[in-house]
Amino acid sequence: MGIRSFMGLLASERLKLAKSPIWLLVPVSPVLAMLIGIFSNLADVAPGERYMILQAGVFTLHALLLLPLLTGILSSFVCRFEHSGGGWKSLLSLPVSRTGLYAAKFITVAVLLAAVQLLMLAALVVAVEYHGLDGGIDWGLAIPAVASGWAACLPLAALQLWASIGWSSFAAPLAINVAFTLPNMLIVNSETFSPFYPWAQPSLAMLSSGTMDFGGFAIPLETVLLTIAGSFLVFLFGGLMHMRRKEI
Repeated sequence: MGIRSFMGLLASERLKLAKSPIWLLVPVSPVLAMLIGIFSNLADVAPGERYMILQAGVFTLHALLLLPLLTGILSSFVCRFEHSGGGWKSLLSLPVSRTGLYAAKFITVAVLLAAVQLLMLAALVVAVEYHGLDGGIDWGLAIPAVASGWAACLPLAALQLWASIGWSSFAAPLAINVAFTLPNMLIVNSETFSPFYPWAQPSLAMLSSGTMDFGGFAIPLETVLLTIAGSFLVFLFGGLMHMRRKEI
């Protein structure tokens, strides 16, 4: 498959989403995070700890709940058109590469998630400026947190895309995503399960600074990223194989 054909598939995905309400979902979590940061009470916090407390406050709800939920919604949306009106049959009967089509859909989700994370960074900047913290934003902490949170969503995006391709129902993959996201508040405190639970990876990545400390135990960030890389390869390959064998 040539570069021009692949770029055509990417353009097709962009056009299908251009008039959908999906774009309204991208800023929702960053706006909520910004408001949480603005209304945070830092008066009783030691000056040297205010930035870390504020960054954690801005990122926590997003990383624990909203980002995994949004990953599932975006993954389902990119398959919504194909599941309606025999779209898969029409699309797969065309001379297009199934591998290229799968890659285009995954890249579309990854780009949308990157946009969400960039807006989260902007939300943190606004909150820091509002409180007038000395030294401003700590880019050395903020950028790795945002970037690793994005990377941690990629295995989950691949898993959700796999489910969305397999199920004709738009609601079923979303319901499963919600069901597995809600236990995050408990699972992130489990030394046994949290490093291997896909829905907990964004929180473990975004809320860490070299070492993740939850519930009295520490998880090296390198361990989290290794788990992310391994699960990403498994889910991406599984989704791709399903796509290549999907019946018309």
